Amino acid sequence: MKYAWIETQRRSFPLPVLCDALSVSQSGFRAWRRGGIPDRKRLTDAQALVLIRTVHQEVRQAYGARRIHAELRGRGYRIGLPRIERLMRENGIRARHKRRYKATTDSRHHLPVAENVLERQFAPEVPNRVWTGDITYIATAEGWLYLAVVIDLFNREVIGWSIKPRMTTDLVLDALSMAWFRRRPGPGVLFHSDRGSQYASQAYQARLAAYGMRGSMSRKGNCWDNAPTESFFNSLKNERVHGVSYATRNEATSDLFQYIAVFYNRSRRHSSLGYLSPTTFLQNWIERQDHQEMAT
Repeated sequence: MKYAWIETQRRSFPLPVLCDALSVSQSGFRAWRRGGIPDRKRLTDAQALVLIRTVHQEVRQAYGARRIHAELRGRGYRIGLPRIERLMRENGIRARHKRRYKATTDSRHHLPVAENVLERQFAPEVPNRVWTGDITYIATAEGWLYLAVVIDLFNREVIGWSIKPRMTTDLVLDALSMAWFRRRPGPGVLFHSDRGSQYASQAYQARLAAYGMRGSMSRKGNCWDNAPTESFFNSLKNERVHGVSYATRNEATSDLFQYIAVFYNRSRRHSSLGYLSPTTFLQNWIERQDHQEMAT
């Protein structure tokens, strides 16, 4: 059994390396050590359906079949994707429907704009190489809220965010400052955004220069040039905000914090990360780097 072999090799190699070598998850190995469901045990349809419903409710209907499959495998359950798809279809279990949302970009200004240096290269090989930012809006009974985020494209983690009732330059400045103080990157980070007046402002460009960052901006009217950030906003709206009526701005702020800091960064499985969460993906990378340094 794979997990038993990993147990015998743990003194010689780091756990992430062993799990990657056998294409199993660390959480599955830990579940096996705790006496969880054995590696070869087959679930009945009734058992599988209970697990599918449990995960579906835990993530507030955010996951479709592929992410539920990855989540169950990560917890140590052996179950195939086709069976999950069948059980979900037969029982009317589905992820929230996706919707399109209006852009908030105000590019009708005469401020200088940066070239599109990023050129849709969305997969940097190391952290803190490329950050992206954008703004979206959230409706509440008290009025609009605006959310600005900063994302590290390496692991798609939201490393900085700011929520305010007005879409001002301070909104994006606060999100950038939060990201910088959390990561403390060296000079040379490429920061990509749209051409909105907040990002093109003198204050924002001065802050980028003070942090040693280079600027890059999407082409006019081309949302695909900042696709990963747009994807995050779509996930946020589809998985959390759509269908929710926030009575107050404080209620919305609290829910947005829970989605970003607790669910999205630490738990949500990303297809672009091999169905790992941003935090797990980064931690695995750090452990591999440490192992390589120890081996040299």
